[in-house]
Amino acid sequence: MLQKLTAIIEREGDGYVSLCPELDIASQGNTIEQARDNLKEALELFFETASPEEIRQRLHGEIYLTQVEISVG
Repeated sequence: MLQKLTAIIEREGDGYVSLCPELDIASQGNTIEQARDNLKEALELFFETASPEEIRQRLHGEIYLTQVEISVG
């Protein structure tokens, strides 16, 4: 079964941090691709080892990404 999840990747120092907000699972890598692949691996391991109850408790079904404009200064 395939599951689509969100991956947010941002630069941090010399590398990249990746986050799946639906499950609050994060990883990192030296490149964007490595950070994404490491996150995929972390998510797969979570689904392999977590109980159905833990998955239900952690999985947020609705995630909305948007931008907001604010006045600074």
